[in-house]
Amino acid sequence: MAESFILALDQGTTSSRAIVFDRTGTPRAVARREFAQIYPRPGWVEHDPREIWASQSAVIAEVLARAGIAPSAIAALGITNQRETTLVWERATGRPIGNAIVWQDRRTAALCPRLEEAGHGELFARKTGLRLDPYFSGTKLAWMLEHHEGARARAERGELLFGTVDTWLLWNLTDGRVHATDPSNASRTLLYNIHENDWDDELLDCLGIPRAMLPRVGLSSEIYGETDAGRIGAAIPIAGMAGDQQAALFGQACFEPGMAKNTYGTGCFLLANTGTRAVRSAHGLLTTIAWRLPGEATTYALEGSVFIAGAVVQWLRDELRLVESAEACSALAASVPDAGGVFLVPAFTGLGTPYWDPHARGTIVGLTRGSGRAQICRAAIESIAFQSADVLEAMQRDSGLRLTELRVDGGAAQSAPLLQFQADLLQTDIVRPACLETTALGAAYLAGLAVGYWPSREAIARNWAVDARVKPSRAPEDVAASRRQWQRAVERARDWALEDA
Repeated sequence: MAESFILALDQGTTSSRAIVFDRTGTPRAVARREFAQIYPRPGWVEHDPREIWASQSAVIAEVLARAGIAPSAIAALGITNQRETTLVWERATGRPIGNAIVWQDRRTAALCPRLEEAGHGELFARKTGLRLDPYFSGTKLAWMLEHHEGARARAERGELLFGTVDTWLLWNLTDGRVHATDPSNASRTLLYNIHENDWDDELLDCLGIPRAMLPRVGLSSEIYGETDAGRIGAAIPIAGMAGDQQAALFGQACFEPGMAKNTYGTGCFLLANTGTRAVRSAHGLLTTIAWRLPGEATTYALEGSVFIAGAVVQWLRDELRLVESAEACSALAASVPDAGGVFLVPAFTGLGTPYWDPHARGTIVGLTRGSGRAQICRAAIESIAFQSADVLEAMQRDSGLRLTELRVDGGAAQSAPLLQFQADLLQTDIVRPACLETTALGAAYLAGLAVGYWPSREAIARNWAVDARVKPSRAPEDVAASRRQWQRAVERARDWALEDA
């Protein structure tokens, strides 16, 4: 029998990627294409849905060519995606009614407090595990229906469809035959009851969202349909879908309650598997669906969300022109023993867990005449670790979780200074796997399970291997002093844009 593979589509915030995996979970080929970031106003972030699809479609053809395989050699396709990003398109034509509103976008910052003042905060928290914040899809969708002429009436007539990016890709891959999502993505919308596993009419009423425009919610591992042969070159089963962070948790083989991972991507997201128990947070964390598999109860997770992580390095590269690459930033950071008292709080789109301050803005403090590129690069990288430490501290308070190790992935996990500083701050081992493509790998595993490519999660767990284990090198009291200084810097960033609300 000819060798077969799994194709994973990893549609991220700044680029679309496609990766071919073999049975050992090893990437055989990778293709990547960046696309435009659109900033119409301060705090607004948009993507062109057509460019998302064009870039994703292009890398599918490219990765198959690089792997030297025909589309017919793909046993299944899995999708993972930037979450919360909100799209609306016409059912009849597939034409978007406007740009996608990206998860980082803060244009609904004024709407969320109004919903809180109307007494809806507890309702949303209880049913969705989320908080009323512009981060999530529901208020973005409400804004689109309000600000695109005739959109609400058209949505009520069933002429318009809503989706997160997974749904948009699925729609295009199947040439408009399938309008669906999975529970991990649905659970990030503010519209989905994570306990009853269904869209919630009471929440829909609060935000004025017509149920007719919502996708069907399937399982994270099931055959949703097949790719249109005319677009891909073969009818490939689309058999797995999950939001990027839940996919990374699955790809890291964090299958048991208490296991946790941290992804250093555009943002930074720390998730801990809580099993079949939806743990309610008292410290600013989110309760979210990790995945739903056939014949099993829902698996939940606690999540901490950092909005700007690797994107702070991208900012140094693209906006300040301080470095030419992430590798150069890491090298500069490693050239000095510390940041020289400089702290960078990258609150470009507000602060997430545990602060949830949409009015915070980016801040650099502690500059002296001796502060240079190396110190600023070091402060940028350390800001990623500081924010992650804030999240883990909240997670420990909620769950009583005491990690013996933290599994990490994402592009910035290749930075030695970041991992060492993270180990020092957490006073625990940081473990980087042999395959850093855990987000795409999680989508591949979910798809492969659905078609029998991998027989079980036990087989998947055997694929997981360690590339590097970083142990703490600083004394706890030294770390505590750094954390106190970081907290002082955070306080100076908070509520900065409050007058703009």
